[in-house]
Amino acid sequence: MSQKWRPATTLVHGGTTRSHHGETSEAIFLTQGFVYDTAEAAEARFKGETDGFIYARYASPTNDMFEKRMCALEGAEDARATASGMAAVASAILCQLKAGDHIVAARALFGSCRWVVETLAPKYGIDCTLIDGRDLANWEQAIRPNSKVFFLESPTNPTLEIVDIAGVAKLANQIGAKVVVDNVFATPLFQKPLELGAHVVVYSATKHIDGQGRCLGGVVLSDKQWIDENLHDYFRHTGPAMSPFNAWTLLKGLETLPLRVKQQTENAARIADFLADSKQIARVIYPGRVDHPQADLIARQMSGGSTLVAFEMKGGKAAAFALQNALEIVKISNNLGDAKSLITHPATTTHKNLTDEARAELGISAGTVRLSAGIEDADDLIADFERALSKVSA
Repeated sequence: MSQKWRPATTLVHGGTTRSHHGETSEAIFLTQGFVYDTAEAAEARFKGETDGFIYARYASPTNDMFEKRMCALEGAEDARATASGMAAVASAILCQLKAGDHIVAARALFGSCRWVVETLAPKYGIDCTLIDGRDLANWEQAIRPNSKVFFLESPTNPTLEIVDIAGVAKLANQIGAKVVVDNVFATPLFQKPLELGAHVVVYSATKHIDGQGRCLGGVVLSDKQWIDENLHDYFRHTGPAMSPFNAWTLLKGLETLPLRVKQQTENAARIADFLADSKQIARVIYPGRVDHPQADLIARQMSGGSTLVAFEMKGGKAAAFALQNALEIVKISNNLGDAKSLITHPATTTHKNLTDEARAELGISAGTVRLSAGIEDADDLIADFERALSKVSA
């Protein structure tokens, strides 16, 4: 593949392999296993002396195409496709740790991500320290002699805070720790964690990569050495592999990713501006606005805004619920990155299992609402919000 290809071209053609039939669209190889011409050929394949596939839990042709296309987009050497985004997160973190190790994690995480580091990891003797990830001093102060992994998402879910990835990576490199970045909210189009110094990137491919509400998926990307030494055996023996059908669906999603994300981001920016002028909204948080408290860092770290908008209703939970119930085009769903505009109330959905104190630390109030802008006409979406807000008591 030409290294001069830009993302839109890479996402149509990158990583494609064709069978002898010369199909235009990528083929779906719905097979569990593979046949060898001879017993000697099977032995050589298992020894790694010859190339080829062994078992679909390890790798398959369709999954391989998806992984290669994601590598081309992300600038990674290797990748493994997983059954879901959380399978990717858990695999990326746990595959490189053992009892006695220590995780430093930004406390602003998706609820299930936080459960992995805060609840699951300690069951296996792995300690975790949660910090306010916005301040590099907090990362430095949390370091212990046994700190092995720094974990963060940026922008964060749902309040769209930004973490200085390059700064965190510099601290991690000083002690030999690995930085794992959940890059879902930025998408691979607007932020390149590996270029900023991160060691591992994870995605829920369910979100923008599929982006059409069809299937689950995840992916872990890094350099080949890290994959070989950490993830390869974990992946092979614990079995979080993606279905080949889902891999094919995600390949189709990647073809239109730039078009969808561009429209979603433009819509999100316009809606954020509209909401900021509403007297019923206490605050609006959007990475593309100059009033974002970390606008300078965003300008250095990201090449675009976001498809997500966070805002706070003055009337708390009652107003947030009334707004959601009054919307017609925008649908209530805890998913994001979809072609359809989706809205959710984090305190009662995605972050429901956190304590009131933990939600307060993250800036999630009873009135906090998260919007994932879709690809609909922006004027229609704004009209939908205008009409819905008129039905919410001031």
